[in-house]
Order: sequence, then C-alpha cells, then structure tokens
Amino acid sequence: MKKAIIVGASSGIGEEMAKQLSERGYQLGLMARRIELLNNLNDELGGNHVVMQMDLQDFNDAENKMKAMISELKDVEIIILNSGIGTEEYQLDWKYQKQVIDVNVSGFVLMSTVAMDYFLKRERGQIVGISSIAAHISSGLALTYCASKAFVSSYLNGLRSRARRSKLPITITTIEPGFVDTPMVKSEVPWMAPVGKAVSQMVQGIENLKQHIYITKRVRWVAWFIKIIPNWLIRRFI
Repeated sequence: MKKAIIVGASSGIGEEMAKQLSERGYQLGLMARRIELLNNLNDELGGNHVVMQMDLQDFNDAENKMKAMISELKDVEIIILNSGIGTEEYQLDWKYQKQVIDVNVSGFVLMSTVAMDYFLKRERGQIVGISSIAAHISSGLALTYCASKAFVSSYLNGLRSRARRSKLPITITTIEPGFVDTPMVKSEVPWMAPVGKAVSQMVQGIENLKQHIYITKRVRWVAWFIKIIPNWLIRRFI
C-alpha cells in the first residue's frame, strides 16, 4: 500500500488532497492543529488512516510528531507540506507577521528538513511543498504572506538541487496555486478554481513526479507575465 503524510490536512487543499489520495488507495498520515477536524475527516474516509495533532509554531513538538508519524506509518513515499496561514494586512502587526513567519517559513523548513533526512536514509521519496503564485508578487496588502511564499518556492528549488546532488531518486515538487475556493480565500476573485479540480491536477502532477506544478495550468502564464511586466505597473494594482 502506498503511504503519504499530509501536514495541514484539516481543511481546504489538504483536506481535499486527503480525500483524493485515499480514493487512490493511499494510507495517510493526517496532521494538523485542529484534531477534531482530522478525526472527522478520518471517519469520513473509513477510519483507516493515522491522525496526529501538530502545531507548527511549537517547533520541538512538531519535529517529534513528524518523526513519530513516519515511524508509525513506515515506508512513507510522499510527504506533503500544506500548512500555511495568511490574510490581508491593512496594518503592519508584528505579532501577526511573526505567526506567518513561524508557520510558513520556520515550520516549513523544519518539516522539509525532517522529510529530507528521512528520504536520504530511505534512498528515495518525494517532498511536495504547497507554495503560491503569490511567491511572484509583492503585495502591499499581503506582504508577509507573499514574502513567505517566495521563501518557500526558493527553498524548494534549493532543496531540489540538493536532492539532485545526492544522486538518489528524491523528487522535490513545488506547487504554486492561484486562487482556489477554500476557506482561506475570503472574497470573490477572478479565476477562482474549484478545490476538487485544483487538487485533482495537483495529485496527477505529484504521481507523475512533476517538479513544478501551476494550479490551474493557466497560472503558469500569469507567473510568466508577472516576470516581464514593469514593476511600476504592478504597483498600480497591488
């Protein structure tokens, strides 16, 4: 049986990914802060998965929980790092900014490190990091979130180089979604992708061992356009 761990499985993309991977026959390690939602999800999926509460802001506990989950599942093929927070920043608030950095940056690096160490010992595997198209945008109304996702994409690219130098079949997959219809998106926005469609494309790319996945596929052209458009013009809109 194929095995995967999803960090941030309690709602949104992580929840839908758990449902779709479960349908494909995976045994899952479901991890998130809200244990009641994880238990409900596990019950919905037949109760055959391993549930573990974890708060990425508690670094020592998070590291121990990830190692315990790997040990319990045994022979994990895929570790999906989906946890992330972010909202509009109408005022600069250090407490909020620190929370975003702790979860989206520090927690992400910690989980990536544990996952990479495990796959190097296992001599194969796949790390999937959920970044965002926001990695290519510096928005004044979401500057901490955008910066955190830029870090995630850059870190995964570096991790990919490290995996390549190991000469082991370790795949690093970066997923950069645009707007996906999840509780994290608070308002109506253009090109909103249904979560089922978005995750279906993600799962297909993961199983095909893609290194970079844009969701939906046309978001690739958005990223390309952002790179060539003058910065002064971008500032007029964000």
